[in-house]
Amino acid sequence: MGIAVPVSLMGVPALARTAHERGEAIEATPTCDDGDDPTIPQTEGPYFKPNSPQRTSLVQPGTPGVPLTVTGYVFGLACKPIARALLDFWQADTYGTYDNTGFRFRGHQFTDANGAFKLTTIVPGLYPGRTRHLHVKVQAPGRRILTTQLYFPGEPRNNTDTIFDARLLMNVRSVGNRKEADFDFVLNVPQ
Repeated sequence: MGIAVPVSLMGVPALARTAHERGEAIEATPTCDDGDDPTIPQTEGPYFKPNSPQRTSLVQPGTPGVPLTVTGYVFGLACKPIARALLDFWQADTYGTYDNTGFRFRGHQFTDANGAFKLTTIVPGLYPGRTRHLHVKVQAPGRRILTTQLYFPGEPRNNTDTIFDARLLMNVRSVGNRKEADFDFVLNVPQ
């Protein structure tokens, strides 16, 4: 299907910030009714590599591909933001290849005081058997690591990828020749 799944149907909290970004009226006191549904884990896959560099941009000058900016928040079970949560991203390049010798398209960052993150990268390419996806490990300070993957709506291979899960669809929009996406993580962390 070529439509984005609303945030309220993806197992992440319906937040005032997402309502505002969609042009919807904001409730005086927004509710967070999905706080008991943590983001689901998924396989790490064969391409994870520890000790990635700390950076918010995975793009170097001259990098081919469609520019992509992913933003979002990391929350705990009570829908409160988690500051200094670690996010470690890795992905294929525009040709569907992972860098297994260096750290191209690999990097980690920490959420700010409001639990927000921003990743600058490109739309990953396809490789046999998989749909487009980003890998990520998310960890609240001193807590267990969530390993999961993020997906793009409307991809034909979403229907044939046996790992794909619609609960991990990002909200993606085209802005000129680039893409912008957002996804909010809910960690299994009591607050």
